[in-house]
Amino acid sequence: MRNTHPIDIAIDTHRDDLTAMADRVWGTPELLYQEVASCAEHTAMLKAKGFRVTETVAGIPTAVMGEAGEGGPIIAILGEYDALPGLSQVAGIDTPQELVKDGNGHGCGHNLLGAAALLAACAVKDWLEETGTPGRVRYYGCPAEEGGAAKTFMVRDGAFDGVDAAITWHPDSMTRVSDPIFLANTRVDFTFTGRASHAAMSPHLGRSALDAVELMSVGVNYMREHMVQDARIHYAYLDAGGKAPNVVQARAKVRYSIRALKSADMLALVERVKDVAKGAALMTGTQVEAKIFSAVSSMQENLTMDRTMQRVLDEIGGVPFDDQDRDYAARIQATLTETDISLPYRIANMKPRFDVSLADWVVPLRPGGEVLTGSTDVCDVSQVVPLTQLQCATMAIGTPLHSWQATAQGKSGQAHKGMTHAGLAMARCAQLLITEPETIAAAKAEQAERLAEEPYVCPMPPEVMPPV
Repeated sequence: MRNTHPIDIAIDTHRDDLTAMADRVWGTPELLYQEVASCAEHTAMLKAKGFRVTETVAGIPTAVMGEAGEGGPIIAILGEYDALPGLSQVAGIDTPQELVKDGNGHGCGHNLLGAAALLAACAVKDWLEETGTPGRVRYYGCPAEEGGAAKTFMVRDGAFDGVDAAITWHPDSMTRVSDPIFLANTRVDFTFTGRASHAAMSPHLGRSALDAVELMSVGVNYMREHMVQDARIHYAYLDAGGKAPNVVQARAKVRYSIRALKSADMLALVERVKDVAKGAALMTGTQVEAKIFSAVSSMQENLTMDRTMQRVLDEIGGVPFDDQDRDYAARIQATLTETDISLPYRIANMKPRFDVSLADWVVPLRPGGEVLTGSTDVCDVSQVVPLTQLQCATMAIGTPLHSWQATAQGKSGQAHKGMTHAGLAMARCAQLLITEPETIAAAKAEQAERLAEEPYVCPMPPEVMPPV
């Protein structure tokens, strides 16, 4: 029964503090590597709860780690707290309305992600102290997941050395163990330098950097027919060279995001895109500099870890939403399309239902539904430590991440209940791992076997530093 399990009791003890912290972080949305207030909230909470705190992890001012316990295995619980640009939204309503004009917003629920992970760590800490069980729990406060690849830098710096297993989660429409399918991704900035001139009087003296960027786009587009089918390449202009058409643009800058399911395929594509850029520079008489901004690997599957998390989910069941939660979620769903609402069902291999606003059930492990892939720096941790990732229902079924609807629900009843449930699941999973050394041994053996087939190569070159 709930609330008699020692982990459940510990979760209840710390729930209100961590829920309030999640709401405060929601109220100060900060972008990658600028999460000063958010990191300060997590650091203060770690100290208040009695953790041994290490700040500026891997040289990143907004990364923090707290540890509790002695001896035994080390279980890492990973949190995040970065927001997204342009997703400012008033909370608790069902219409788009900016809270701050052109402001940031927690449209991916990372205010909840970090709070639930820290809640789990607090519960494990209490259980370790009360029972005298050998073991250590570490909370890692990780910035810049949204494109900044902070965990890749942290892995490269050795921040996870000695960790026996890692657990994390993400807010979602349904509760399940995440499928281990994420794309490796490198973001590269290409800066072209040419020569300015009068575009009418002396165009022959100019060398257009903007022409080079556009020719690069043509070349990459012709590559698309000759890439592995799971690859994705997209780009954004960072500097189009100015607003004056009568001046030949002497400088232009474009950022490419290059993805593939396997890290080796992605790294090979990066080199091909660099060659295209060199060709564009050659054709236009310009110079090009390629500089990696961030890079993440593909996910390393660990069935042992995922089955352990599934055991926990099957035991605790789905999130206990109430009628008020369902009413608000239904109003959010009214702003969505049937395609939006059906998508989580297709991923879970379930028949869509349009009369249900919140998912209070648990999806079976590896349901075999539709696969949609993104990228995350969690993958680099999975390459060096056996890892499992949970998705937990915190929002109306069909809510797209990175949307105003996700931001609006970030302080709602369903969000608070979902983050608490995620904290419970992660803490229970950590407890199982600490008390079942054979499970950790099996997870490590599986990890070693997979890495023997494809060893980990950090996608972040050693000369690239966090942009802090």
